[in-house]
This record gives sequence, C-alpha cells and structure tokens, in this order.
Amino acid sequence: MKSFIKIVLRCSIALSLVLTTSCEDYLDVTDESVISPDEAFENFNNFQGYTEELYHCIPDFTNAYWTNSWNWGEDEIQSSARDFHFGVKIDNGNFWGWQSEHDGWQAGWMDRRNTNTNDDRFTKSLWQLGWYGIRKANMGLENLDKMTGATEEERNLIKGQLLFFRGWFHFQFMQYYGGLPYIDYVLPSDEKLTLPRLSYQECAEKAAQDFRAAADLLPANWDNTTAGRRTLGKNDLRINKVMALGYLGKNYLWAGSPLMNFESTGSRNYNPELSQKAAAAFAELLNLVESGETTYRLLPFAEYSKNFYTMSQNWQMPGGTEAIFRGPYYGANGSNWGTSKQYQPAPVIADGDVKFLPTSNYVNYYGMANGLPIGDITQADTESGYDPEYPWRGRDPRFYNDIVFDGVRVVQGSMPDNVQQDRHANLHTGGSYRNVGTGSRTGYLLYKFIPLTANKYDNGYGYGNSLNIHIPWMRLADIYIMYAEAAAQGYGAANGKDPNYSKTAVEAINVIRDRAGVGHVADKFQGSLDAFMGEVRRERAVELAFEGHRFNDLRRWLLLTENPYTLKKSIEFDRVGDFNSEDPKQNRVVNLHEEVILERNFSSKHYWLPLKNTDVNMYLEFAQNPGW
Repeated sequence: MKSFIKIVLRCSIALSLVLTTSCEDYLDVTDESVISPDEAFENFNNFQGYTEELYHCIPDFTNAYWTNSWNWGEDEIQSSARDFHFGVKIDNGNFWGWQSEHDGWQAGWMDRRNTNTNDDRFTKSLWQLGWYGIRKANMGLENLDKMTGATEEERNLIKGQLLFFRGWFHFQFMQYYGGLPYIDYVLPSDEKLTLPRLSYQECAEKAAQDFRAAADLLPANWDNTTAGRRTLGKNDLRINKVMALGYLGKNYLWAGSPLMNFESTGSRNYNPELSQKAAAAFAELLNLVESGETTYRLLPFAEYSKNFYTMSQNWQMPGGTEAIFRGPYYGANGSNWGTSKQYQPAPVIADGDVKFLPTSNYVNYYGMANGLPIGDITQADTESGYDPEYPWRGRDPRFYNDIVFDGVRVVQGSMPDNVQQDRHANLHTGGSYRNVGTGSRTGYLLYKFIPLTANKYDNGYGYGNSLNIHIPWMRLADIYIMYAEAAAQGYGAANGKDPNYSKTAVEAINVIRDRAGVGHVADKFQGSLDAFMGEVRRERAVELAFEGHRFNDLRRWLLLTENPYTLKKSIEFDRVGDFNSEDPKQNRVVNLHEEVILERNFSSKHYWLPLKNTDVNMYLEFAQNPGW
C-alpha cells in the first residue's frame, strides 16, 4: 500500500487550477514526504489530497495530442493526408487501433504508453488511469475508518467522491467493452485472478449502487458546505450530487438500451424498467436544477459557444453554468495551436495537414428553424419550407452556429490582395476550400468549437487571445435529452414522464429547442413511440453534435452496422447567379446532390471494442469480446 500512499499528498497532485487555492491550503507536507497510511487518511485535508489525484486520472479527449480525434460515428471524416488517428482506423474496421501497441503515433486518448497523473496532457489515457483510479478509490474506501479527525460532513464528502470515481471509471469501460468484472475491493497482489466478466446489466447495477450512494452523500454545491467554503468559488470541478445523479441516469439508460439489453438478455429492445430508473435519476437532477438548488442552468443561445471555448478571458475554462462534468485541463495553451487548427482547410486559411470535417449526411440532421426535419436534401418540401436551390436558408439556428457552409465570410480582417478570393468559404464543388488532402472533403467546415477568427490571417488562435477549447463530458442539455429518451421508453409514449417530475418526454426536448429558437416537435411525431424516437435521436444528433457522443449512441441503438449510418458523404453543387457576400444563405445553387466518400464495412463484432490480448490471456474467466 505504501507505494500508492507515497507522495500522493504532494503539490503536484492537488488541482491548484480550480480545485484548490494552493497546495498549502490543503497539504501541510513537503515534496520529500513519505508518510504512513494512518497519517495519509487521518483528517479531511490529507484524505482530500489523496482523493484529488483521481481528478487527474480524467483524460482530456479534446487536447490529448497535437490534433485530436474523438468523433467516431458517421458524423465526421478526416482529411486524407494522414491516417494515424483512431477515427480513420474505425472507418477501416480496425478497432484494435485504440490500443497503444497499435498506435505508433501515440495520438489516442484511450490508451497511451506513457501515462501519468501529472499536468501533461499527453500522458492521460482512459485505460491505464481508469484501472489505477479504481484501485485508488478502493484503497481510499477501505481506509475510511482511519479518518478519525473529521466531521461527518467531511467523511461524506470523501466517501462520495471515491464512490463516484469507482462508478465513473467502470462506466467508461463498460460502454466500450461490455460487461467486465466490477472491482469493488483492493485486489491482493499475491492472489490469482479469477474474477469473471459480468453481463453489462450486472455491471451497471453495481455502478448504479456507487452513483446512488455518492449522490446521497454529496452536496449539490460544495460552496454551501463548511469544508467547501475553504476553497469558496473554486469548487466547480469537485464531484457533487448533480454529477452523481447525471451518471446514475446515464448508466441506467445505457444499460437499458438495445445493445446492452441484447448483450444481457438477448432482447434487442429497450428495457422499460431500466429506462424508468434512468428517468427517475434525471428527474431528481432536473428538479434540483429547476428549483434553483444548484448553480446549473442552460446558457442563453447567445452564449452557446461558452460551452466549448473561451477567448480573451485569461484561459478561463469553458462550460459556464451548463457544464456538469469536466475534467481539469492540462495546459490551456495547447488547444489554441493544436485543436483549433484541425478544423480549418489548409493551405488557404491555416497550416497543418490533419483536418476533421463534418459529413454532409450528418449535417442533414440540422433541420429547419420551424422544427421540421429535412427528408431529402435534393427535393423541395413545402411543409418544412426547405428549398434545394437555397439549401442554407431557414435552417435550425444551431446549423449557423456549428457549420460553415459555402459563401460564409471566414477571414474577418485584412489579407493580401492575391488571396482575397479565399476570404469567403469556397465550399462549392471545385472550390478552393475543397482540397481533399488538407481541406474539406465534404463541402462543410466545423466551427462549433472555434471562433471564425481562428485562422492565419485574423490570428484568433494566437497566444495573446487566450483561446481555450475544452469540451465537457456531460452538460445540462444532454440531461434533458437523455431524460426524454428514458421517459419515452420507460413509459411508452412521447408524453411519458417520471411521476415525480413535471415535464413529459416531448416537453423536455422542447426545452432544448426553445433555447435555440427552434420550433417544437410536431404533432405528427408524437403519435407513436417510433416516430417520436426519430426526433429524439435527431435532437440528440444536433444539440450534442461532434461532442463525442455519436459513436456510442449508434452502438447502443444497434444502428452502427446499419445503412445509412455506415455512409460518409459529401455535398456537391454549383453556384449560380450573383454571389451575395453579405448573406450567403441567399445564394442560389444548382445540381445539388450527395456523393458517398466512404462506406464502413462493419459486422456484429464492431459493436464492442476488442480487449487487449495481454489482458484476456491472464486467466480464462476474462474472455475476449466476440469476433475479436
């Protein structure tokens, strides 16, 4: 045990950016200290110092490398100049690519050879730090009896955090690999491993126990506790009741989803009982939020970008009042030079050769401002108002926030006369932004996570602008949409609702649409559960677009292997008439159609990532996933 206790209370472990004011506030020890287990756990200050290393086990998938891949559904495609990111390997069906031994560049955030709990963003990986975090949480839980110099509140805070992290790391593993052994005690180093893999739902029930217990122990706001007032105003990242309830609901919803229910019971449908449990957890959370008992609220749409990046705010962490669960960032300056440039076409407005582009088929989910979907982008639709000759007109406001389309003014300031033609996004077929190798392969650009000025002429990513990109793992909008899915599936209708919450499933979706200024779910989609679920999935696709959810959503819905979700397409068209540089939505196009760039050849084995062969060869009870 001493090898884990040693040095854990040092300054490098305390999260001084946001979790503590300084090392001295919590830790009265020197860097060279090696203390006994009794001293490590005897009071809140010491035990909290031990616990805070768990926060540094959370990967920052946004900034884990110079360029970063985290969207692995049909939502995004990479430029063709490079092929080392995991997203390209997934496109090729090579799911082994998440493992460090199959990643020569060490660019992936799920597994990395050099792993540490320091402040280096390049040393964070889910697989190694997750198992380390589970062991550390179990060690802490088994030593709670040594915390003699503490109040009941302080003991609850420590226990709640440890239980949350044990559940959170297990949940992250389960959603990618399926049911695993649930490690809820410190495994002896001198005993043979024989723990069998549990079914997904068996594993989820154990995680639910940890999340539920954590929610019951933790406050909604650390600032309102005696211990939390010591770091008043710097507790945003500390695990609280809302985070625990959010993951309790998500854990139940995932366990009740078709893939996980099929793995556990053989049924490809939702599990209504688990869906009801999910709805209840989300309802409890939303009641706290809507009653004003927490600091969480949806950001106004005018401030929507603050969910994902801040600029000229002294490297302030994004998220505002909407972010529920975030890990610490490890060097904010890393995102401005790396992550920001991966969205702009080279060489016209940025350098670099790894670019991530939104696929045309995914952008089609952004329907019309009146709330109606677009059925076929090549056909006019009198009901929704969509016109294929003016395809950018009258769209969902989130389309204009997230997506750069043909004709948008990208460069705001001055640029040399000989490149003035690149001031506006030339994304039409044959346009200067359509370089397949380092430009847009799809006819669109993604600007959800960067300002328009993040280009080499406006220099919006320059150090002096303190551009900081950091995407939350969970935000409040996600909760409303997950509640809608759980309530609809748990109670069998669009007007299904948890008995302890005022809103129905459809009303929860409309909360998110109201924020964006989008029309409500039309009546014709509320008559059957299947019709409504189509709108739930579309709303989830739009509101949470490119935030890392789509791959797991397609998997849990058993859609990953199904057409059209295996296709990645580009939009092709020609400009006609006078070019309107002031309002590109009014530009007319002709010959609009889509072309398939790539079709993913998946089979049933691709619903789960393969485990490491070195791990499954340790003992017979720890079996590899089917097909791998």
